[in-house]
Amino acid sequence: MTSKTAKIAYKPVGLVLGAVAGTMAGLIFKQVWKVAGHDDDAPNATDEDRGWVEILIAAAIQGAIFAVVKAAVDRAGAAGFREATGQWPA
Repeated sequence: MTSKTAKIAYKPVGLVLGAVAGTMAGLIFKQVWKVAGHDDDAPNATDEDRGWVEILIAAAIQGAIFAVVKAAVDRAGAAGFREATGQWPA
């Protein structure tokens, strides 16, 4: 399998893994926010009753969790793809 073929073959795998990562990150964030924010629901940017600090902290935590989970899932997917095909998908 050529490098170009591996990249094309990995594309649908990467899309599925991205969706899984997003779902996992959302679930993890909800649990973290329950502990950190002492509330079941994280604030939205348009929540009138929430302050700037709370909204920005929630966004920063959510972004960090998403980035770490996505990187971990992408890396594991690429390593698994190499294990299965012998080619790194990049």
